[in-house]
Amino acid sequence: MAPQEKKSINRIKAVLAEKCKTNKWLAEQLHKDQATVSKWCTNKAQPGLETLTDIAKCLDVDSRELIVSTK
Repeated sequence: MAPQEKKSINRIKAVLAEKCKTNKWLAEQLHKDQATVSKWCTNKAQPGLETLTDIAKCLDVDSRELIVSTK
């Protein structure tokens, strides 16, 4: 992997799009800063497992759907 190549770890952005929801909506649901949610959506930062579970509940999906498969 090249030094500047970014690895996608989560699928939060994709699932938000599938559910027709925005970063702003998710930030409001989780009582988080919109910049934090934006970092998750661009894979510049990753939410903790507890937060990932909360995101899954908000989006009504299994938490595994929010993570890029390793297979």
